[in-house]
Amino acid sequence: MKTFQMKTKEALDQRQWYVVDARGKILGRLASEVARILRGKHKAGFTPHVDGGDFVIVVNAEGVKLTGKKLAQKVYYRHSEYPGGLREMSAGKLLARKPEAMIRAAVKGMLPKNRLSRKLVTKLKVYAGPDHPHQAQKPQMLDL
Repeated sequence: MKTFQMKTKEALDQRQWYVVDARGKILGRLASEVARILRGKHKAGFTPHVDGGDFVIVVNAEGVKLTGKKLAQKVYYRHSEYPGGLREMSAGKLLARKPEAMIRAAVKGMLPKNRLSRKLVTKLKVYAGPDHPHQAQKPQMLDL
């Protein structure tokens, strides 16, 4: 019996859209499940080198939770590429200003570090509120 290898064309035909409500969910647990769906590991025909995952829409990103003292102690860094351009922001401030960026960073960190993962991140759509512009794709509600 040969090992099944999904082709890219087969993966494109099987794509689905899912909506995940982040209100009240813990950030890391939510991000690991979203990364699993983006990668396609929930499907029987998972192939590591093929983008066989589905699209994920995360709504209510502002309602995500962090455990312990992470709101005050966890720090997100970015750099402007200029000398002395390191900027830092606590998780509490980032959640107040851009909650989408926090979820996107958590999911991106749980994907493999390669060219394929950079394509996978484009299939993640994150919105701070309950509304999203993807009704035409007929997304299914996914309970995590």
